[in-house]
Amino acid sequence: MRLEKDMLGEKALPEEALYGINTARAMENFNLGQKSVNRGLIRAMVLVKKAAAVTYLNLGMGKPEVESAIIAACDEVLNSEDKYESYFPVQALQGDAGTSTNMNVNEVLANLALKSLGQNPGDYEVIHPLDDVNRGQSTNDVYPTALRIAAIRQLRLLSDECAKLQTALQEKESQWQDVDKLGRTELMDAVPITAGEEFGAYAQAIARDRWRLYKVEERLRQVNIGGTAVGLSNNADRKYRFGVIEELRRLTGYGLAAAEYPMDITQNNDVFVEVSGLIKALAVNLMKIANDLRLMNSGPHGGLGEMVLPEVQQGSTIMPGKVNPVMAEMVMQCAMRVAANDTAITMAAAHGEFELNAFLPLIADSLLESLALMTEAVRLFREKCIVPLRINEEACRKHLNASSAFAASYAPVLGYDKVSRIIRDYTPEEAVKLLKKCVEER
Repeated sequence: MRLEKDMLGEKALPEEALYGINTARAMENFNLGQKSVNRGLIRAMVLVKKAAAVTYLNLGMGKPEVESAIIAACDEVLNSEDKYESYFPVQALQGDAGTSTNMNVNEVLANLALKSLGQNPGDYEVIHPLDDVNRGQSTNDVYPTALRIAAIRQLRLLSDECAKLQTALQEKESQWQDVDKLGRTELMDAVPITAGEEFGAYAQAIARDRWRLYKVEERLRQVNIGGTAVGLSNNADRKYRFGVIEELRRLTGYGLAAAEYPMDITQNNDVFVEVSGLIKALAVNLMKIANDLRLMNSGPHGGLGEMVLPEVQQGSTIMPGKVNPVMAEMVMQCAMRVAANDTAITMAAAHGEFELNAFLPLIADSLLESLALMTEAVRLFREKCIVPLRINEEACRKHLNASSAFAASYAPVLGYDKVSRIIRDYTPEEAVKLLKKCVEER
């Protein structure tokens, strides 16, 4: 065991542990038994640390061997995602605006750098987690910057999946453009439509989602790194502030830019609320489409039976032969979770008192979960539901012919009231004949 000290006292740690006393305290304080910090956020935070070290090295500020060791430690972490659980054990939900996560990253990188120099973990007089790894930084600029980077990465993946889903829906639109079916409003018979038109409308909704998600990246590209505690760049050199963003652009390939007003980015989280709202808009559209398919698939004998969803697994432990619309149901549940996350993000962002939001860990965890969840939900929905989806043209004709969907076209000629009386008093087949006769007699 090794002893580490901080202002609160000392704590014994396993000799080879890469984390330090701050991480150990966080593990005890936030022992919720839930998930640890999002890996994408950790990865982005390590990129920020690497950018800082590279900037200091390029500027000739500090000790080259220290910065080089920190850079090597960052690369080791970035290339060792299978070790993240042991490196970064802190829970996702934590107090102090993400300080525990930043402390954890600082300690792991410091100890990895120490090992590369032949030193023992905890020999912080050689490389210190805060004086060296966190040099010129604060949780308050590192964490939001990392969250923006992680969100952009996942946002692009989601946008790509939306594009593929849009294409799959458009293919159904083209394939079924001549298949007549009954349109419904408020679950009641309405007017004739084609199945192609129905799927064309779905494709338009997803196209809007794709465009909105693509455009919102512009707001995420503004970062406050270099602003340190409250956006006023306390303890950060001016050359470093500009250099670190340039290096981050190089490392990520994203068009990151220094925030025009860093204090704004530090204290206000409305951009994350905006992104979450757009993810929720996608979730709403997915839920609507999935539920439509679920209803049109109902049956096979006692329901609508117009669409045939792929049979992917048995649906009952007691009713033989039963198969349920599980992919549509999965998508709907993912959408519900996104809506719940959006509520959490809204509440957390609203509680950003004064110069910092203490609830940023909840925003980060909820936002990144929603992005990842929607990315996979859209992919699975396309692959296992939309692409293999079949249509039952016979059922479509049956429901259309048994309905009064044709009545609306006669109202401009015969009048709404007269058509209504005929529809009420006669069967659909009789009504069609009588309506045609009435038109001929006019």
